[in-house]
Amino acid sequence: MSRTKTQITCHVKAHRQSKGWSQSQLADRIGVKRQAIYDIESGRYLPNTAVALKLARHFGCRVEDLFVDEAPGEKEAVVMVGTPNSQRISATRVRGRLVGFPLNGPGTMVNTFTSADAILSDDGSLAELLCPPDYLEKSILLMGCDPAFDILSSHVARIAPDARINCRFATSHLALKRLGQGYTHIAGTHLHNRDLKESNVSKAVEALSGDSGIVVGFSMMEEGLMVARGNPLNIKGLKDLVRSDVRFINRDHGAALRVLLDDLLQRAGIPETAVNGYENLAYSHTQGARAVNYNLADAALGLRVIAHAFDMDFVTLDAVRCDLVIPSDMMALATVKVMLDVLQSRAFRQEIVAIPGYETGMTGKIIAKV
Repeated sequence: MSRTKTQITCHVKAHRQSKGWSQSQLADRIGVKRQAIYDIESGRYLPNTAVALKLARHFGCRVEDLFVDEAPGEKEAVVMVGTPNSQRISATRVRGRLVGFPLNGPGTMVNTFTSADAILSDDGSLAELLCPPDYLEKSILLMGCDPAFDILSSHVARIAPDARINCRFATSHLALKRLGQGYTHIAGTHLHNRDLKESNVSKAVEALSGDSGIVVGFSMMEEGLMVARGNPLNIKGLKDLVRSDVRFINRDHGAALRVLLDDLLQRAGIPETAVNGYENLAYSHTQGARAVNYNLADAALGLRVIAHAFDMDFVTLDAVRCDLVIPSDMMALATVKVMLDVLQSRAFRQEIVAIPGYETGMTGKIIAKV
């Protein structure tokens, strides 16, 4: 793969090699000298229209597949959320504003590299897009911490291949905060109801700050304590967390699971200081699961589905509904419309209900208009 001075990337060599042809054999097929093929592949010059058409015909592809215009994308102002440690960022466009997120930290996947949408300038004020301009127009950002959000993204892509839901991990409180700041299109939240109030709805109202929107049901999921396979310490509930032989790892401030724990401890009359490891924090469900798997803890707050994925046992504490909070102006976006249709589809519900600890009784239903 080579570049010309006009920044046209040439893929002729790759296509020729895939056919098993030498440069001389290709030259004979299209009626040019071998040197011409060498010059084309090395990027010394671009062929005329007739030669380009002959190349495409012999390779069984389009001319655009052989010669790709890869001029640098235009740089535009970007609002960064968080502090990146590299110039590679994830980007989304919310209400016409380019918003960038670091590709490092607890909000990203740590097992694999994520492809960047843009490259950040040295001073952090501009971003050069690595994707076509209309790519971001068909992309939406969903922030939250339900592991099934990525399944939703996959189902949307199956129906509309050019649509993308970019899922970024965030606690419920942080997701709602970013929604209010205009940094995400949709927030996922699974806050626990206190008294008779619908916490997801009341917090959605606060986040939208007077703007209208809807709260849509996504899933019901089991939350509790993730413990080692076979539950060797016979942990049955919160009271076991005060035992000196049980090492606990908590969730970070702002996580709905931590709020649940605090409420349950208060109801049971157990002081936070009595829990061995209350101040030890995991910043995601998987971090807590890994701590138990690596024998750094004996119990961690998390979801049944995560415990199942890590081949662990699980002690249920509660079941909670995860909702999607969508501002009214986002409802007009094509990808959001597809997403709402997917929530109603049999295929999506069938897959979600097959996840351990999940139910779909409220999936796709409008919980509230706010």
